[in-house]
Amino acid sequence: MIQIYDSLTRTKRPFVPLHEGEVSIYVCGVTPYAEAHVGHARPAVVWDVIKRHFMRRGYIVRHVQNFTDIDDKIVNQSQSEKVQASQLAAKYMEQYNQLMQQLHVLPPDFAPRVTENIAEIITFIQGLIDRQKAYVAGHDVYFSVNTDENYGQLSGRRIEELYQGVRVEVHEGKHDPADFALWKSAPRDEPGWESPWGYGRPGWHIECSTMASRYLGRQFDLHGGGMDLIFPHHENERAQSQGLFDCEPAQYWVHNGLITQNAVKMSKSLGNGLSLQEIIHNVDPLVLRTYLLSVHYRTPLDFSLQGLEEWGRGLQRIWRLWEEAKDAPAPSEWIDAPWAEQLRTFESNFLSFLDDDFNTARAFAEIFDMVHNAYQGIEQNHRAYALGWARHNLVQANLVLDFLPALATQDHQGVNDLATRLMAIREQARKNRDYAQADQIRNLLIKAGYYIEDTPTGPRIIFAAENDQTR
Repeated sequence: MIQIYDSLTRTKRPFVPLHEGEVSIYVCGVTPYAEAHVGHARPAVVWDVIKRHFMRRGYIVRHVQNFTDIDDKIVNQSQSEKVQASQLAAKYMEQYNQLMQQLHVLPPDFAPRVTENIAEIITFIQGLIDRQKAYVAGHDVYFSVNTDENYGQLSGRRIEELYQGVRVEVHEGKHDPADFALWKSAPRDEPGWESPWGYGRPGWHIECSTMASRYLGRQFDLHGGGMDLIFPHHENERAQSQGLFDCEPAQYWVHNGLITQNAVKMSKSLGNGLSLQEIIHNVDPLVLRTYLLSVHYRTPLDFSLQGLEEWGRGLQRIWRLWEEAKDAPAPSEWIDAPWAEQLRTFESNFLSFLDDDFNTARAFAEIFDMVHNAYQGIEQNHRAYALGWARHNLVQANLVLDFLPALATQDHQGVNDLATRLMAIREQARKNRDYAQADQIRNLLIKAGYYIEDTPTGPRIIFAAENDQTR
């Protein structure tokens, strides 16, 4: 059984899905007002592995990751560059998607944008007003924190602490300094929308509550994001959703550790973000991808180019074994030796480490041990046996971690007519909003060794494992 650390209860709990055999995931995405940096890559890669592991364990996964494509930062930057806010956001969203593709991150099933959900956001806000959880102040709308008796549970903060040095929004008309904006008035010469309360645009927190409930329902399984989002963003999301729906929105709140440099958080606002595009230009994207997975996802990663280079040298050892093993047939003999036993038990151990709160650090350690044992077998003149098991083990590990150059996101050249017909049926089901049927078809293809990538030009099949007959 998969165990997941839940930030709300601060415990590791067995994963029990809301709907048997299915997993629903919402992850807070980026605000595209500047070039992506390495800090943006870590949550994307972490959630890619979490998603793949659920699929490997047979779950149907529905994954939503949004774009905050309207925001004060976007507006300010667009004015600085003298372009429309929509053009600025579109440029950096396209760049982000291209970089994620280079990092072999499977796209989410839905990537909603705030600007596509304004009507739903307004409806959500009005619902909170009707339930007396929010109030109008001039042309702004605020959530009343004092109406939520659970406020602060996720972050471990008390409301009283918000008045003791914690920055809060100060605005005339607010009932309480801790209350936060759901709708903000805006000048007519800035991007905005008409609402019952006047011209403006939504606050940050209400956007994710709205999109999560629209695409996944009032309750879903996992809500993810960086630890820096626990407060105020996720605390406020939780308050809004509970305020409207009277239920806990997410069964598990899952937060990844941050990328740091010299123990300082990497961020655009601090000006210490390393350009993701520049690093990928100079380093194999698979080296960067796996370096971001080299520590447990909840552990901060102090990023350094030296550490990245050292990790790359270790990865080369795995790749060298793969070059020798990729065409090896399944072993037919039985070897009674400790190194051979580790090769046989690798897959079970590897998956058990990922079952334990997605521990990629332990999973990679198991891979390196397996590589060592395979070479030990080769040195003891059991080359065919060692390479046969190495091939099987690397293929299976690659299904989740995606680290092998010859297999990672490679188009399958042998897609048969049945797979093609299934893809067409799935696409029609998506157009008809029959997501249950679409998910079932995708799961069938995954079990047959394929992933589905939904691209702007339509879906395509991604080859996962070439004819692995070691089983």
